[in-house]
Amino acid sequence: MKNSYLGFLLLLGWLCLNSAVVHAIEPELITSDTTNADCLDCHGVEGFSTPKGKFGESPKRPLHVKPEVFAHSVHAKQACTDCHTDIKQIPHKTQSNRTIDCVSCHKEQSIDKAMQNADHYLASIHAQPRKNDPSKPNANCWDCHGKHNIFPIKDTEAQTYRLNTPETCGRCHEKQLKDYTQSIHGAKVKREGNLDAAVCSDCHTAHDINSSKDGKTKLTITKNCGSCHDKEYESYRHTYHGQVATLGYTHTAKCFDCHKHHNTQAVDNVNSKVHINNRLETCQNCHENATKGYLTFQPHGNTHDFEKYPEIWITSKFMIFLVIWVFTFFWIHSAFWFYREYKERKTGKAKIRLDENGDPAKRQYIRRFTWPWRLAHLILAIAVMILVLTGTAVLYADSFWSATVISLLGGAKISAIIHRVAATTFGLIFFGHIIVLLYYLLVTKRGSFKWFGPTSLLPRWQDFYDLWAMSKWFVGKGPRPVFDHWAYWEKFDYWAPFWGMFIIGVSGLMMWFPAFFGSFLPGWVFNVATIVHGEEAFLAGIFLFTVHYFNSHFRPDKFPQDTIMFTGSMTLEEFKEERTLEYERLVKEGKLEEYIVGAPSPRMARYSKILGFVLIVAGLILLFLVLAGFLQGF
Repeated sequence: MKNSYLGFLLLLGWLCLNSAVVHAIEPELITSDTTNADCLDCHGVEGFSTPKGKFGESPKRPLHVKPEVFAHSVHAKQACTDCHTDIKQIPHKTQSNRTIDCVSCHKEQSIDKAMQNADHYLASIHAQPRKNDPSKPNANCWDCHGKHNIFPIKDTEAQTYRLNTPETCGRCHEKQLKDYTQSIHGAKVKREGNLDAAVCSDCHTAHDINSSKDGKTKLTITKNCGSCHDKEYESYRHTYHGQVATLGYTHTAKCFDCHKHHNTQAVDNVNSKVHINNRLETCQNCHENATKGYLTFQPHGNTHDFEKYPEIWITSKFMIFLVIWVFTFFWIHSAFWFYREYKERKTGKAKIRLDENGDPAKRQYIRRFTWPWRLAHLILAIAVMILVLTGTAVLYADSFWSATVISLLGGAKISAIIHRVAATTFGLIFFGHIIVLLYYLLVTKRGSFKWFGPTSLLPRWQDFYDLWAMSKWFVGKGPRPVFDHWAYWEKFDYWAPFWGMFIIGVSGLMMWFPAFFGSFLPGWVFNVATIVHGEEAFLAGIFLFTVHYFNSHFRPDKFPQDTIMFTGSMTLEEFKEERTLEYERLVKEGKLEEYIVGAPSPRMARYSKILGFVLIVAGLILLFLVLAGFLQGF
């Protein structure tokens, strides 16, 4: 009886134990009633972990979550299963993926910044598959932000807090962290706790991170340098290096090429790449033939600081004065001229025009320009337009049109080649003209040419008298003056390129061959050359497409165009009106018949109008682009 009672108790105990075990291992499905406390029953236990291998003695994967830490995180109000979406039951299935999808959640948020961060991350190098394990990205969100300890970015405990960022990034980028720690940026962060000092995300951005070998990344980092070093970045943008970078190309020097990435040092630090003892070697990384003259070049020189950069300041102010004086004088001159001619046309006192008074083919014409003059003018016009287009596209690199134009030309390198070919062409025509002219004066017309005669382009006192007479006519205080072979404004148009060729040509050569000129010139000369090259080009382009176009095409007596430079001749009636003194002189000398020619053929006349129209339209387009680039800079 006793044994039977004992057996009954054992059987009852076994049944109870078995029932408890079965109940304990029976899975409980995750429902809306499941709370984080249910998860923390296990994960909240310190030391809670699971073996990484098949056996319990293998290394463990920690699964412990500190409840007090999670309670203060930005996700404290989130359910565990909001992130661990693959967890469907307790205990968990062993084949669960344990994946976390931060991106989908943040993309669904109505907060623009959260959505942008998610999109930027997906496009970044961090989201790309690892080379050694394509199933995983290079970096997950929690590698930077933490897992259960995600705090606001301004919280000192956050992994993304400014002063913690270098250590967070350094978990993967150890060498970069070491270099950064030794830099002037890192020293301020690590030793001083300076919140204004640059950290990784300031240069590389927080989410839109890509390979440092990528061109776009290089440009982004360069631009980000300017977020702290605004004055230095602004002066850099006005150098050729910076202009090319602004256009979106990376073959010129950027901030980190000179100052070194990560291990950036102060200029006066002997380990700095731009220290005076190391600067030449740094320049030679790109300019292999760089000489000591480079050492005095001012990469961040500006036109506002006379004490530090007196040569640059003086040059800038002189060029500004020159531009203002030229445009003020000639635009006022053109305005008065337009007013007087327009008024005379309305009152019936207008001068004879080419398309009036009968059939042009039956009228007499005077040869004004021979074919070599016309060909040289055409080549120069095309060369100048190419120079203006390619030059100002770089000068105003941040203009809305510059990058597109440079891209259409084949890129910055090809554009530079085109610019130099056009400059060489201009130079050959210019110096060829001088050689021919000297031969004409010193050989062909030796002893008979009057240097200050009516056919000479040299300025003479009569030009000043003509300007005064023209001014009186402008305001109705005198008759319209008459002229000889050259008028004073034509002489200015002729001699202006001599000044411009010298300034633009010499400065352009200096920038084209810096190693040669740097061998005997101080570096600051290149700063001056950059200023005068750009300012004089601006002056020449605007003058050409406003004043010169007005004098030759847009004033009422010539509008819409004058094709004399393409046909080479003008009607005898026009000649009498415009060059009265020359006409009278040729008649008196009995030489008028030598200059009379037949009318241009209908084909020549038609093609001359087409060519003139194309060049005028091209010039006006260039005028708009240059002015837009100039005004956008304000």
